[in-house]
Amino acid sequence: MFRSRHLLNAAVKKQTESAVAITNNILRIKLNTSAAVMTDKFRLPARYGAGEKSVWVEYIQLAADYKPAVNLGQGFPDYHAPKHVTKALADIATSDNPLLMQYTRGFGHPRLVQNLSKVYSPLIGRELDPFNEILVTSGAYEALYSAILGHVDTGDEVIVIEPFFDCYDFMIKCAGGIPKFIALKPKTNKENMTSADWVLDEKELSSLFTNKTKMLILNTPHNPLGKVFTKEELELIANLCKKHNVLCVSDEVYEWMVYEPNKHIRIATLPDMWERTITIGSAGKTFSVTGWKIGWAYCPANLMRNLQVVHQNCVYTCPTPTQEAVARSFEIELSRINSPECYFYSLARELLPKRDFLVRTLKENGFNPTIPDGGYFIVADWTNLGKKIDLSSEQDKYKDYRFTKKFAKEAGVLAIPPSAFYSEQHKTLGEDFARFCFIKKDENLALTEKLLKTWNASK
Repeated sequence: MFRSRHLLNAAVKKQTESAVAITNNILRIKLNTSAAVMTDKFRLPARYGAGEKSVWVEYIQLAADYKPAVNLGQGFPDYHAPKHVTKALADIATSDNPLLMQYTRGFGHPRLVQNLSKVYSPLIGRELDPFNEILVTSGAYEALYSAILGHVDTGDEVIVIEPFFDCYDFMIKCAGGIPKFIALKPKTNKENMTSADWVLDEKELSSLFTNKTKMLILNTPHNPLGKVFTKEELELIANLCKKHNVLCVSDEVYEWMVYEPNKHIRIATLPDMWERTITIGSAGKTFSVTGWKIGWAYCPANLMRNLQVVHQNCVYTCPTPTQEAVARSFEIELSRINSPECYFYSLARELLPKRDFLVRTLKENGFNPTIPDGGYFIVADWTNLGKKIDLSSEQDKYKDYRFTKKFAKEAGVLAIPPSAFYSEQHKTLGEDFARFCFIKKDENLALTEKLLKTWNASK
């Protein structure tokens, strides 16, 4: 009897365990199905593509992981801005005026937009209305965002000149637009090539304009090539924009970094282009304070209205203290606008020897750099070093990613892969190059030279 009862209990226990297991499996299936449904429901919206990791996110992490001795990747100075600029912010932080710590006018701090009008009105040959034709934004990045999202509608085509700052493509797609790409290409592979040797094909450019074209994005001085578009090149673009009734967004954040004898020409000043041009600037580039994230756009009031609608519904207003500090900094420069000491002009003189030093260093160590006419980047062909560096341990699709990662690990110098600045169909055009930034301390540029020589000697 005891044995029978034991067997019965064992059978019941086994059936119970089996039932529990089946129930658990059913719950697990339901949970997995629910999770899959939730994952699908909460996926990244299709307009954002696959959400690829930004080159900046990836390379900042690379720098953190491998700690290269010199970071010539990201485009920012590693030394202080002019003293009057940083002093302005310090004074504001300890000011007795409590309103400087509170919200300011949404479309731009009054003192700042008035000073921006004083700076740009003489440069474009017309009086800018500070309250209707100027918008202060969270860096030039947000100025681009407001310009693109404010004007590009679903199905609109936007012409983008490659290489391009990587957010252009993403923002166009966010707006439902369709980017159309055309690449600047070098006329020659000679030594001592300058950024002026990178040109657009006129027929190819003309062929991109259709009745669906809403906008063309221009960047001059250009990042990463340093190209300063000539008057003739700008006239070609302007004439096509006028012929096809197309807006021009002109990204001019490097406007003060132009090396003689080159001249920066604002496309808005060309005949009949003011009416169709949105120009973008940056305090971060103008005063070497990229972390302040203050930018602006100026254009006719009817075009500006669209930017204002986007801005007021995402950023609304930018930090009052930094806007006030930029405003005061402009007042200092306006007071000496015709003097060589004006930072608008002294900055390029300060950068020129840095540019020339890094160009020479790169040449002496196997690179073939393009000498930039503006900006603070150098794009250099690295393929002569191909036999000295084994890229097989790097898994990236494009050669410039593999090269810059392996080079940072071996030589201790971080650069940026230019294929990040091309559309998918044209990324191969950037694979043979690396981008270096030279707005760095002289001792860090000297260290770069030492590191490159040491690396070369070890090969």
